[in-house]
Amino acid sequence: MNTSVVLIFVAFIAATLGITAWASRRSQSRKAYYTAGGQITGTQNGLALAGDFLSAAAFLGVPGLYFAAGFDGFIYGLGTFVGWPIMLFLTAGKLRSLGRYTLTDVLAVRLKETPIRIFAASANLIVLLFYMVAQMVGGGALLKLLLGLDFTYAAMLVGVLMIVYVVFGGMLATTWVQIVKATLLISTALTLAGLVLIAFDFNLGALFQAAIDKHPAGAAIMGPGNLITSPLGAFSLALTSALGTTGLPHVMMRFFTVPNAKEANYSAFIATALGGGFCLVMIIVGFGTIALLSGNPDYTTGPAQLKGGGNLASLYLADALGGNLFLGFVAAVAFSTILAVVSGLTLAAAATVSHDLYASVIKKGAQTEREELWISRSAAAVFGVCGVGLSLVFQHLNVNILALFATSVAASALFPLLILALYWKPLSTAGALAGGGTGLVGAITCLILGPDVWVALLGHAAPIFPVQYPTVLAMPFAFVMAFAVSLAVPDKK
Repeated sequence: MNTSVVLIFVAFIAATLGITAWASRRSQSRKAYYTAGGQITGTQNGLALAGDFLSAAAFLGVPGLYFAAGFDGFIYGLGTFVGWPIMLFLTAGKLRSLGRYTLTDVLAVRLKETPIRIFAASANLIVLLFYMVAQMVGGGALLKLLLGLDFTYAAMLVGVLMIVYVVFGGMLATTWVQIVKATLLISTALTLAGLVLIAFDFNLGALFQAAIDKHPAGAAIMGPGNLITSPLGAFSLALTSALGTTGLPHVMMRFFTVPNAKEANYSAFIATALGGGFCLVMIIVGFGTIALLSGNPDYTTGPAQLKGGGNLASLYLADALGGNLFLGFVAAVAFSTILAVVSGLTLAAAATVSHDLYASVIKKGAQTEREELWISRSAAAVFGVCGVGLSLVFQHLNVNILALFATSVAASALFPLLILALYWKPLSTAGALAGGGTGLVGAITCLILGPDVWVALLGHAAPIFPVQYPTVLAMPFAFVMAFAVSLAVPDKK
């Protein structure tokens, strides 16, 4: 076990627990717990939003995709970023003007409250659980490599810490952990990229040529097609990445932490700028993993194959460039990335259960504030346990692909409802339920029958649904059903 790594880990955990202790004294009311009292500035929220984007998928999964397939890693990273300008211009300000605590609040303004809350809350929890699994897999793999922990115990440690942050600190603790994490992660990515450039005398041509020479695919890594081989698959990935972000509940919930719509738009602008810059930096980091790690028996088991899986590419690069001390620092930053994101996911899930279901549907507003907060904290614990359990099932999949499972369901089931609720007046409750239900069931069914579950996980010879992400089929059907049923069964005035 690396002593420097352990010390850095302990120091980071102590610091984040300190933030949680500070925030817990300021998170006693419902508004403070869910939205930090609406007092987060646009700049602070922009950093926290960037932290949501810069998850384990971005820092661990994307470099692994670069190492395996070259330019396709850039497509995966940039595709998710494209969703942020869409969110900025279409939803940020409107969400802050209409909502109180959750994404479901916005839908309930337009539609019949009880049925739409039940559906939206169910869809939210499924999306959040998928996204949670991606982060837990990354955290488990990280601790397994660096601390020698069995994956099960590593995932349990991540789950326990995340539950502590959410149960005691609420949105304020989650936001500040995200701010610290985003600052550290961006600085770490810039440092990694700088060290890669120094290794090649700041000659990008030499870097790319070394990557071409060492990768088994040769010059093909400089173009698309190594991971996504069909035009339909590429189009579905583009839809998933570009539109799914606007349906992610933990991201949308952040717009309720700022005081007004202007600050919401500004925070989305900050997050978009930071996310775009990070994607560009990852080009150097990603191709650097190929050029510097390929063929090194300390890190690889074969051509384009890393020991322990592709999720460890950025950590191996840190070790190759800076030794144990830098590896320990980068690992701690990666761990902070995972903890911060899973905390936001868990808080969104807890708010969905306590506010959208318990307070609004079951008690219909008759609950006490203390009672609702107790339900929320209990839900956070249950959600964390579920995340740990599912991470054991999916532990061998790339975390970026797992995160896109969540984004695909969000793009198919929640994005259509949100956009129609904000911009199409004829949307009815029946239409929203029909459209959202079609997108939700269609997306999950196609994911199960697709190559990552039906073949890779269940062991069948060929997938029934040939495309990795089902958005290309499920989302259009969701829109069509929502339009058709809304016109056929309008809400009574």
